Amino acid sequence: MSDDTMAPTTTPQQDAPANGPLRDRRTVLRCAAIAALAGASAPILAACGGGDNAGSGSGTAPSTTGSEPSSSAPSSSAPSSSAPSSSAPAGGGTVLGPVSDVPVGGGKVFTDAKVVVTQPTAGQFKGFSAVCTHQGNIVGSVQDGQIVCPFHNSHFKITDGSVTSGPAPSPLPAVSVAVEGSNIVQTA
Repeated sequence: MSDDTMAPTTTPQQDAPANGPLRDRRTVLRCAAIAALAGASAPILAACGGGDNAGSGSGTAPSTTGSEPSSSAPSSSAPSSSAPSSSAPAGGGTVLGPVSDVPVGGGKVFTDAKVVVTQPTAGQFKGFSAVCTHQGNIVGSVQDGQIVCPFHNSHFKITDGSVTSGPAPSPLPAVSVAVEGSNIVQTA
């Protein structure tokens, strides 16, 4: 009977160390896999955060080194550069850009304002919505006398915004633009 008593006592002791390290290895591997996934997703999530996280992080660390004044200098220069643009039009419109940006027989897409301005003939400026009538994407460029949406290859005439090809169902809506001084201005 002493053999029977010792056998069960010995077997669990032998099994415990064998199962213990296996469980530990499995746990370590699982934890490593989770840590790797978490570590790999952290940069992705940080990248999704955009400039807000990057700006606050760089503002926090450089404040000790004295870079904070330099970060305030660009922010003060940005409003000053936008202030003359917004105050430039006498008619109360929004300045889109300089006349020189819009070539004769071509045009320019002003993505921030969602406006495309064309110049079919010298001195004749036309404005259209830059939102494609197919699926609402912003048109990409003006090429060969046509406004081109790169997403599904819709083409519109620079003279009237009408569809020349592609899946777009209707023309680009007209937008009022005017030349004030050397700027193109979107008027109300």
